Amino acid sequence: MRAFTSPAKWLAGISPDAAALLIQAAADMALIFDRQGIVRDFAFTADEFGLAFTGTELWLGRLWRDQVTIESRPKIDDMVKAGQGKAPPAGRQVNYPAAKGNDIPVLMSVQPIGQTGLTIAFGRDLRAFAALQQRVVEVQQSFERDYARMRHIETRYRLLFQMTPEPVLIVDIANLKITDANPAARQTAGAKAKLIGMTIAEFFAPEAAAGLEALLAGVRSTGRADDIELQPLGGAAMRASGFLFRQGNAQSMLLRLTGGGAAPGLTDTKAKLLQLVERVPDGFVVTTTNGKILATNEAFLEMAQLHGQAQAQGQQLDRWIGRPGVDLGVLLTNLRQHGSVRLFVSSLRDEFGAETPVEISAGAGPDGSEPTYGFAIRAIAQRAVAPAGEPRSFPKSLEQIIELIGRVSLKDLVREATDVIERLSIEAALTMTGNNRASAAEMLGVSRQSLYVKMRRHGLIEAETVGIE
Repeated sequence: MRAFTSPAKWLAGISPDAAALLIQAAADMALIFDRQGIVRDFAFTADEFGLAFTGTELWLGRLWRDQVTIESRPKIDDMVKAGQGKAPPAGRQVNYPAAKGNDIPVLMSVQPIGQTGLTIAFGRDLRAFAALQQRVVEVQQSFERDYARMRHIETRYRLLFQMTPEPVLIVDIANLKITDANPAARQTAGAKAKLIGMTIAEFFAPEAAAGLEALLAGVRSTGRADDIELQPLGGAAMRASGFLFRQGNAQSMLLRLTGGGAAPGLTDTKAKLLQLVERVPDGFVVTTTNGKILATNEAFLEMAQLHGQAQAQGQQLDRWIGRPGVDLGVLLTNLRQHGSVRLFVSSLRDEFGAETPVEISAGAGPDGSEPTYGFAIRAIAQRAVAPAGEPRSFPKSLEQIIELIGRVSLKDLVREATDVIERLSIEAALTMTGNNRASAAEMLGVSRQSLYVKMRRHGLIEAETVGIE
């Protein structure tokens, strides 16, 4: 900071009016208060800034500390003491009650006026800075949520990748080198083998070269290749399936090897997998092909308010998921036809009748004498359409109505669709008539009073609105 070297020489002739203008120009707001902290005068640079405050007409002759929020009053006391000869404090942020919305943050600094006993307080509007800070906080929270979600996804991937009993390799398509392998693949290659960095050709026996070339050609051309017989080096022949996927600008292949047949039902390895899956924050349920529960994780038990697995085992999944006989039937049909279901929107009822919106992804286990289905259940309560206690909002599009199929009865669906069409017709008529309600009622073939009733029901006008154009 650099002060004027000769203020008495250059500023001696400034009149009080000019000094007032300089003070106003130096800050968004300025206050003059006495030794007791009573406001004697104040000014705002911009009228719109002054209008944001509440009760400014009562500021004169009252204590400055009574005009700010409670947490800012100790700061005001410090600044009032600065006008009594003590060292003036650095700028302090204080909050004023606003006429509308959130409190108004203002950066205040004070300067005593000679020996008059009066002090000037200069204020800077911090609303833009506070809005920027809030935006930074929201962005940071968004990054943290995205990071947590990615960590959960990575955890599930590593869990399934490490615990699957079948050998699985991740291969870089560009150089055909193995970038990742699960323990089953390492066991197939031998305990001493170092798979990471090895080319895929070195993993298989020389006589498997032709089949490997066919698999790679299929993956490169169509993105996948299924059931090609390949023989790992030093092992028995296995069936190989390859799937192409992209990571950024690089392409990789997931190579899955299977033996002569899958073990039926839940093997010991799968039981261990379920024990680890219990730590996943989303619910996970394993069922038979008819929806009877075989095993669940702790997250599902918590979502359904169950005390232990014994309460769930042997029960039908639709006791807790969706409408009985509807949602589960749709899921099972799709699993039989396609082998997997993604992001199926339904609801979960706990033992006390409370419902929570959920998304369900499901997959079919390997074919065998006793195939199984796995259901991953994620709560999406934060995406609920309307909070409890508020009136329900109607669907605004055909897609939203379709999402209700299977969750509400046909009678309710028809009523929802009718309400949507009625609201859209009223809005269109008002738009075409320039918001002339009398003309809109005539265009729709209803009375004006009936139109007002329908508009109030759809929230297009306030309930107390009356009158006829």
